[in-house]
Formats: sequence, structure tokens, C-alpha cells
Amino acid sequence: MPAPVLDHATWTDRERAHRVRADELTAAHRERAARGDKHPVWDFLFTYYSYSPSQLRRWHPGAGVQLDAAEERLGWRWYSPGAAPGSAVPDADAFASEKDALAGLIERMLRRTAARPGQFGCFGLHEWAMVYRDPEHRHTAPLRLGQDGTDAVVEAHDLRCTHFDAFRFFTPDAVPRNRQRLSRTDQPELEQPGCLHAGMDLYKWATKLGPLVPGELLLDTFDLVRDIRLLDMEAAPYDLSAWGVVPVPIETADGKAEYVRRQRAFADRGNELRRRLLAAWLGAGQVAGAQSAQAAQTAPDAARSSRSVMVRSAAS
Repeated sequence: MPAPVLDHATWTDRERAHRVRADELTAAHRERAARGDKHPVWDFLFTYYSYSPSQLRRWHPGAGVQLDAAEERLGWRWYSPGAAPGSAVPDADAFASEKDALAGLIERMLRRTAARPGQFGCFGLHEWAMVYRDPEHRHTAPLRLGQDGTDAVVEAHDLRCTHFDAFRFFTPDAVPRNRQRLSRTDQPELEQPGCLHAGMDLYKWATKLGPLVPGELLLDTFDLVRDIRLLDMEAAPYDLSAWGVVPVPIETADGKAEYVRRQRAFADRGNELRRRLLAAWLGAGQVAGAQSAQAAQTAPDAARSSRSVMVRSAAS
């Protein structure tokens, strides 16, 4: 099948629309930054992920899509010349050759996470475990239930965190209370779509794939990470009323029900974005493989694609 081709007028129109949408999504953050104001909920999106508003507004067409009359992009990373003179194409093979380990990790994380059933019994207690029995907190906002009340909530629940990048911030007293001790090495084996942080990390994977991800899809992952971040902080133990954040009180039955309802919706959105990321990056044929894996709960080793195997073989 011939590679998709976008003429200059078409792709520059999409680029302009992307910039407008990106600017709308980051306007409040940029205004706060200009004033020197900090925000305990939204600053995270630009500090933890280290991707600036200016980077977010840079549009790409996705892997294998030829941009006509795009000579300036031939000097951009992971772009290669297209079939027409002066055209440029985001090159998935160039990315895989330069970033073999990263490419393999991203593909494993997308496929394996989508292939597992979601778990919905954590109730966002990772944030509570980060302050358990510790007077020194990462956020300056006060605890909604105070230290003793917060500790009591943790002790009344079973900690079921499956995401290493949340678990690594647990206090020393909270670590042994988790159902399992997590490590970076085990992350591809444990990630599951019900985890809010696994959904947020779709934005991270999209940024790392750079021009291989269409700009529109990148912004869709940013939309998801914003929505998840809000619930993450609404369910946290902090009193964020000064910033207009209404708590989801997960220490109550009603709060748990609301958390799980929204968590399930995020899991569905996340799996759809995983499908789209694989399709944009590796091609439509990869989506069928991902869907088959999800239906059959494929073993981890079987989740590796022929592309990953081929790249590893060529590198050895």
C-alpha cells in the first residue's frame, strides 16, 4: 500500500488547527507561569512530563505520512526524504534504529497494558500512601482529614497499587502495606488499564515517539492526562479547596463508587488511545495484533511484534 501523502495546503491547515488547539489547552498554564503563580494540580503536567507548551504545539503527521513541500523538516529528528522532491516523512525505522530499547519498551507497555483486565479496587490510595505516617509532605496543602485521620484511612484499606512511578513515592511505612513490592524491571508485567497513572503515561509515550504520532493524537492523550490528573487530585488526601478542587472522598462508599465509575471510563479511553498509538506508529496491521492479544490475554513474550524481533535481530 502506498504511503499517505499530504499536499502542502492540507498539512499546513492541519498544523495551524493543531497550534490553535494546543494554545487553548495550555493558555491557563502559560498565563500562570507569566505571573509566577504555582498550581498544585496543573503544574504537574509540565514538570513531571518535561514537555513544554511550545513542544506541545509542534504538529507532526505520524509515521510514514509524506508531507509535500516540507524541505525544512528534512533537518528534523526522525524525518527522512519522501518519494517526491522536497518531501519529508516521519521514519519509524529510523526511530527504532536509534532508540531500539525505548521502542521495545513503549510497544510492550502499550500492548501488554491493553491485553490485561482493568483493576478497580485501588481507590486512588497511592496519594494517601505518599503521606502515611510522615509529617513531611510533597505538597504544601494541608491534609483534609489531618495526619491521624489520613493514616487511619490507609490502615483501614488494602493498598493495591500496580504502578511503580506511584509506588516509588510511598513512605517507608506504607511500602510493606502494598499487596506487592514493585520495581521498574517488573513494570511491563504489571501495568493494567484501570490504573490512572498508566492512562496518564500514554501522554508520556506519545511525547517520546515524537513525529511518529499525529499531532491530533498527541493532544488527545494530553486531554486524557488532564482529566485523569483532576480525579487523581480530587481523590487525594489534600485540602485543595483554595484552588476550587472539590474532593472525591474515597474514604466513603459514595466516594469510592464515583472514583471507580470515572476510573472505568478512563480505562476505556486509555485502551482506545493505545490502539490508535500502535496504529499510527506501526501500522493498521499492528492494531489487529493488539486486539487479539486483548481478547486472548496473551502471554508477555507473545506480545512482541515481528518488527521488534526484527530490529533486535538486526542489532545483534
